[in-house]
Amino acid sequence: MFNHIMSPVDLTHIDQLSRALDVTADMAKRYDAKVTFVSATNVTPGEVAHSPEEFRQKLADFAKQQGEKYGFDAESKAMILHDKTADLDDALVDAVDDLGADLVVMASHTPNMADHFWSSNGGSVARHSKVSVMIVRGQ
Repeated sequence: MFNHIMSPVDLTHIDQLSRALDVTADMAKRYDAKVTFVSATNVTPGEVAHSPEEFRQKLADFAKQQGEKYGFDAESKAMILHDKTADLDDALVDAVDDLGADLVVMASHTPNMADHFWSSNGGSVARHSKVSVMIVRGQ
């Protein structure tokens, strides 16, 4: 049913992604699907890494750990953006197409009042992507 899962992750909040990572692993094993973990950073130094190269390596290490831990084929795609806050939604939708993913599994916060004015990243991906998107709430 699914061959390639894209799993967006925020490396600054890995501790809040356990439920979404469990769902990603379950779907990957259930469908024998490849998983690509996608994450974004700015071109300038950030909380996770001092350079885009260091960020790419940290994401690659994370993907490798997840694949070994859960037993599935895992890759990574680091997106280096000029303004992560402004560009993330479009970059995630573009990544779905670039990767040829047929399922997106991503964590999202519980909706609040601000979501009536500004969509969450998960909501934006679900609204603009042509593939199935599973939004996982909770930690």
